Amino acid sequence: MFRNLLVADLVSDVGTFMQGVGAAWLMVSQGAGPLLVALTQTASAFPFFLLALPAGALGDILDRRKLILTTEVWMFSVAIVLAVLTMLHLITPLVLLLLTLALSIGDALEAPTWRAVLPEVVPQEGLMPAIALNGIEFNLARAIGPALGGFLIAALGITAVFSLAECRIVSWRAMGVCAVEATAAPGRLAARDRVGCDPRRFGTQETRLTF
Repeated sequence: MFRNLLVADLVSDVGTFMQGVGAAWLMVSQGAGPLLVALTQTASAFPFFLLALPAGALGDILDRRKLILTTEVWMFSVAIVLAVLTMLHLITPLVLLLLTLALSIGDALEAPTWRAVLPEVVPQEGLMPAIALNGIEFNLARAIGPALGGFLIAALGITAVFSLAECRIVSWRAMGVCAVEATAAPGRLAARDRVGCDPRRFGTQETRLTF
């Protein structure tokens, strides 16, 4: 189960870095100035800063599988719009910036919940090696993704990069979620097993982790 999740996460993160390279390349090819090119990276990173705490609370309150799949559907829908507009040459710098922001919002809402699944599929004695492998996976994707994205832009074009990147994100993450749903012990991912905190009372009651 953990192997399936690790492979899904690796392919997903590679796709994410490919999309980032594609967005920056497309913004430059549109003749945008330095400010808009820099704002592309801001649109990719700012939602993680803004939504980290709310997204973690949502992952503790809501059903994790449903939350992950909902955000995947959101990102897939935005990716389709981005790929179609790029293919039809209707994309503009402002639209590209907004779509990049929308993709990052979905990823930021999903990321804490996706990471929280790990302790529920790995025995306690294997948790530390699993966390280490998770870090190695992310750094490997960060090395492979931009290079692969640049190669695909040169070989197949920007539309193919957007399509491949986002389809990989959705399909492999969905495979990982289905693996958890099929093999996890009953009730381990239920809503009652969340971190014992309500964001409306955050800071007024003790936070208790339940694995």
